[in-house]
Amino acid sequence: MPRISAARVTDVRFPTSLQLDGSDAVNVDPDYSAAYLELVVDDPSWPRGYALVFTGGRGNEVVCSAIESVAALLPGRDVEDMLANLGEVSHALVHDSQFRWIGPEKGATHMAAGAVINALWDIKAKRAGKPLWRLLADSSPEELVDVVDFSHLHDALTRDDALEMLRAGQEGKAERIAELEANGYAAYTTGPGWLGYTDEKMQRLAREAVDAGFGMIKLKVAGNLADDQRRLRLAREAVGSEIGIAIDANQRWEVDEAADWINALGEFDLWWVEEPTSPDDILGHARIRREISPIPVATGEAVQNRIVFKQLLQAEAIDVMQIDATRVAGVNENIANLLLAAKFGVPVCPHAGGVGLCELVQHFSFFDYAVISRSQEKRMIEYVDHLHEHFAAPVRLRHGRYQAPTAPGIGAEILSDSVEQWTYPAGPGWSSLRA
Repeated sequence: MPRISAARVTDVRFPTSLQLDGSDAVNVDPDYSAAYLELVVDDPSWPRGYALVFTGGRGNEVVCSAIESVAALLPGRDVEDMLANLGEVSHALVHDSQFRWIGPEKGATHMAAGAVINALWDIKAKRAGKPLWRLLADSSPEELVDVVDFSHLHDALTRDDALEMLRAGQEGKAERIAELEANGYAAYTTGPGWLGYTDEKMQRLAREAVDAGFGMIKLKVAGNLADDQRRLRLAREAVGSEIGIAIDANQRWEVDEAADWINALGEFDLWWVEEPTSPDDILGHARIRREISPIPVATGEAVQNRIVFKQLLQAEAIDVMQIDATRVAGVNENIANLLLAAKFGVPVCPHAGGVGLCELVQHFSFFDYAVISRSQEKRMIEYVDHLHEHFAAPVRLRHGRYQAPTAPGIGAEILSDSVEQWTYPAGPGWSSLRA
């Protein structure tokens, strides 16, 4: 009977702050980092499971410790039995009676539970010989609802609601899968828009994005209004009138100042404004959305769990849901988030700014189109061109579109040489920088 014999956690950090990649009004000098998990089965014929939690550098060691604590809770039973009951395993980890005191369902322990759950999904997908999105798309509606935690959702989404949506999604599924495999899924890029870039670099990268086929770019804002107006004017000059431009404030504004600032930028035909205030401030988002209409509001990369998403939707506080692959408790909770978005008719445009997030989150959009929303209208996946070379199965883009993942698993495996080079603080890459 195969069991988990080891859970190896590594603090992997990349020095992206040197070039100000990832910089915005709040995260001024991020080092893109991964609290990286490897689950080992005691039977060598079984694949290893990989997962990560993305952070901005300092504090990555806290998440690593949390993952080690959560992994110690894995039941000492047959791995195959766990994979057949991932809803039960997820519930045991997320709702552990002692971990709940430092949550519940939020922060480092919640993300750590997501890493362990995702690593188990990685093993399951590899055993099936499928990328995660195909494993999910090929699952029955009953199998999918069995992994969803409906606690605290029943006033917005019930098991019967989910079953009805998933059963409806079986019609035409094969055709949608074939379309995804042939044409991929639309992407937008934040690559030109980091706040620390010069105007010249921003314009050059914006033009390159258009040439590469992207239909939208995103700029970081909220440092200074005059700077935002100048940069948006230059960006619009660089890309023309037909390319979408979104802006991202990264939670910088107070509720009572956000609308004035955003409306002062409205002349640039904004596709959406992202994270205008704290992601926990549901009523604040609702007020901002009313005061800046018709400019859409997008939020989600830092939303803690499905319950906050439920309330954002119920309060009509967002126009776009931006799920993140590692912020919540793994695949299970993101299926719940996709179902909630579909129930409320809100498009999902996942967050993917960070190491490994493009590789991970693409699976949810492909699955969402295949089975849940069955639409790609006003839907895109974020793309940043950073650090893909470190992954065993890096994302593939063609003409501004994500190509369907084909490698079995969830896409989190980092090349062993990269892990060794950038393990913090003793890896050779960090030692060389200090020298």
